[in-house]
Amino acid sequence: MKAIIVGASSGIGFEVARQLLAEGWQLGVAARREEQLLELKAEAPEQVEVMKIDVTQPDADQLLMALVERLGGMDLYFHVSGIGKQNRTLEPEIELRTVETNAVGFTRMVGAAYRYFAEKKEGHIAAISSIAGTKGLGPAPSYSATKALQATYLEALEQQARQRGLPIYITDIRPGFVDTALLNDNFPYPMLMKPEAVARDIVSSIKKRRHVRVIDGRYRILTFFWGLIPRWLWRRLKL
Repeated sequence: MKAIIVGASSGIGFEVARQLLAEGWQLGVAARREEQLLELKAEAPEQVEVMKIDVTQPDADQLLMALVERLGGMDLYFHVSGIGKQNRTLEPEIELRTVETNAVGFTRMVGAAYRYFAEKKEGHIAAISSIAGTKGLGPAPSYSATKALQATYLEALEQQARQRGLPIYITDIRPGFVDTALLNDNFPYPMLMKPEAVARDIVSSIKKRRHVRVIDGRYRILTFFWGLIPRWLWRRLKL
């Protein structure tokens, strides 16, 4: 089996890559930073192809297809690339960079993977959205908004694939707080999960072709009750 992981240089993407390598997958790994990608290749030189890709750049989808060609095909596209930061003062640079990466970059890359699989007539797209897309979060407006966009986009692709008779599977992974470099703003996040444990759940969810997977059980309960909170009450909550 052959998989492309975009955003494999650290955290969840890096751990999922290592687990897939251990299971014998051929991988194409991509990110803005190459150092840890080369570390993955050093662990399994015959199984890994490396490409430097910045999803915010207009040629990122073309580079993705070049990586697919170098790998000799693609059965799974796993999109991990993303940024997020609390922005209570709504600094424009933070908001716009988040949209450029999590909305525009995400759409560019997932759309390219979908078109490839549509032509191939089969494939699997998995992507990291977030529980943050469940409701609009005041401390991180653009982050929660772009994560909601991702979840809706994946749902739309799943419906389109079904209507077109295309066997393209979609897996929307929604983790809670994971102890990675993304959460490096010195905020005391509750219920932190280890990347290794989250990666195991993701690999299992991909194998089972789950449609939506909230990780873990605590966050499944939390998001269920979040969804029940009416708007008038939600806007009064202190987060």
